[in-house]
Amino acid sequence: MSRLPLDQVDAFVTAARLGNLTRAAERMNLTVSALSHRMRLLEQRLGQRLLLRGPRGVELTPEGRCLVEAIAGPLSAIEQALQRAGARNDQAVTLSLIPSMATAWLVPRLPAFLARHPELALNLQSSTHVVDFEREPVDLALRLGGGRWPGVESELLFQETIVPVASPALLERHGPRPLARLGELPLLGDPADRWKDWFARFGGLPPERYVARFDDTETLHQAAVQGIGVALARWTLAEPLVRAGRLQPLAQERMQAGFGHYLVYPERSLSHAGFATVREWLLEQAAGTRG
Repeated sequence: MSRLPLDQVDAFVTAARLGNLTRAAERMNLTVSALSHRMRLLEQRLGQRLLLRGPRGVELTPEGRCLVEAIAGPLSAIEQALQRAGARNDQAVTLSLIPSMATAWLVPRLPAFLARHPELALNLQSSTHVVDFEREPVDLALRLGGGRWPGVESELLFQETIVPVASPALLERHGPRPLARLGELPLLGDPADRWKDWFARFGGLPPERYVARFDDTETLHQAAVQGIGVALARWTLAEPLVRAGRLQPLAQERMQAGFGHYLVYPERSLSHAGFATVREWLLEQAAGTRG
C-alpha cells in the first residue's frame, strides 16, 4: 500500500478529536464536504469504516478507535517538531481575537503601536472560535471569560462592565429618564437578560415586555444606534459608538458584566521576542481602559 496522505490522516484525527465534522472543518479551514471527501478517501484506502455519523456528531468505529490510538500521538509529535524546526521570525506575531473586540478596542489603537514598532509584523486572526495553541501557529489571544483555561497562561487585561445606552434620536423622542424610570423607555432584551439585575441594583421596574430581544451583542448595539430602543451595552464595544455621537450613556454608574478580557498564550511564546513587545503594549493599553 502506498503511503497515506497526511491531509487525509489529519482530517480523520481532527474529526475524531472533536467528534463533529462541522467543528473539524472549521478548525482545518475546510468545507464540510471537503473534509468528508478526505475521510472517504482514507476509508477507501483502508477498506474500513472509521467514523459513523450520529445524532450527536460522529462516533468512532472499533477500527477507527484503534487507528486513532495508534497515530494521534505520533501525529501531534510531528506537528510539534515541525513548529520547533521551522525558522521562527521573532518580529512576526500572530494574535487571535473575536471580531467585535478587534473592531472596537484593538484596531483604533493599532496606528500608534505600528508607528512605535515598525519592525514588527502583527498578524491578526479575527475569529469566534477558541484558538488551539497546540495545533495553530498563534502566539497569543484575547479571550472573554473567567480567566481559567487549561494548558495556557492567562493575564487579566480588564473587567467588562455594562451600561444602558440609547441613540440621540430616541432620547429626543422620549425625553431623558432618571435611573429609577428607565423601564418607561422602550428597552431591548440583551443576550444574558441582565436588565433584571440592573433594576435590582439601581432601582425601578423592568417593562412587561421588551421591544425586541437579541442573542448577539453587536446586533443589540446596532439596534440601539438605529433608535429602536435602549440597550444594556457592553461598554468596551459601545464606547466607540459613544465617542462618535451615535449612542449616549444614560447613567454614570456601570455594572460588572461578570467576566473579563484576558491575554492568553502558551508557554512557548515566552521565548518569542516579538511576543514580549506585543504583550507589554497590550497590558499598557489595558491599564488605561475602563471596561
